[in-house]
Amino acid sequence: MDRPCVRVPRESGEQTRQELAAAGLLDEDHQIVVDDGTLYLPVTDADALDDAHEVVYRDVPTHDGQETPADILGFDPSYERLGDIAILDEDDPARASDIATGILDSDLPVAAVVDRASKVKGDLRVRDWDVVAAADDAARPVTETVHREYGFEYLLDISEVYFSPRLATERHRVTEQVAAGEQAVDMFAGVGPFAIPMAARGATVVGVDLNPAAVEYLRENARRNGVADRVTAIEGDVRDVAADYDGWADRIVMNLPHSADDFLDAAVTLAGDDCTLHYYDIQHEDDPFGPGERAIREAAEGYDVEVATRHVVRSYAPHELNVCLDVRLSR
Repeated sequence: MDRPCVRVPRESGEQTRQELAAAGLLDEDHQIVVDDGTLYLPVTDADALDDAHEVVYRDVPTHDGQETPADILGFDPSYERLGDIAILDEDDPARASDIATGILDSDLPVAAVVDRASKVKGDLRVRDWDVVAAADDAARPVTETVHREYGFEYLLDISEVYFSPRLATERHRVTEQVAAGEQAVDMFAGVGPFAIPMAARGATVVGVDLNPAAVEYLRENARRNGVADRVTAIEGDVRDVAADYDGWADRIVMNLPHSADDFLDAAVTLAGDDCTLHYYDIQHEDDPFGPGERAIREAAEGYDVEVATRHVVRSYAPHELNVCLDVRLSR
């Protein structure tokens, strides 16, 4: 069965392997293939990779002695992994049950299999899940897991918070820009996948979220990753919090792509004299950056606005792109 692989020259293979492993995207269940000076590194989620990686599909062998779900089921099922949870998107309950049994009976380190039961909904950005199967000896609630990416670990409950492992490389792209001593605000912080790496690079970070469960996980994850002294977690609407940090931020993350424009006035309040804004948006492919850029320029009265980067994060839907504008605001 063909699997998604990152294709790289052999001399770049080890560096790329380390990067994919750190992001939690290296498919440990399949072997790396060498063919005529080129390495093919199997990955778990091709959609999570940025444009810098060349993705191809090819047949790669499983690791010897490891029984996979495909070995048990006789076909290669489609699923995502988040920590030790396998996530399905199946309309047929009987098929979902068969796949779940195959996954749990395989050698994969999976403790539970869930099926999407709704789209992301509401102000708290959560979805419903059907628990299809779970191991008898699960040590945590079925929907709680620990996700690891780029050397950090995040405890979270998928039934209570929103989290997308597909944004790992994008989060890393942004947080690698952070310098020690910065003051940063994550306006929609969730369980901390932007806030915690920024703090680890020496920034003082304020993370705000409307979801009380997400804020509790943010605090716990700051402790787990040794940055609790540099992360302030606030439960509430960032528009109500902004006045308390008027002019404070050197860097702002706005990862709420469907409605970030509704919060630009708060971002401008938070921004200091020289501030970098990471603004996420979802727009039609014909003009993916224009609406966001126009909204920022309209809101940022009193600032010079320089768009440093126009970056496509991933394809979101047919003819729609998830994009990021890295914008420098200078008063």
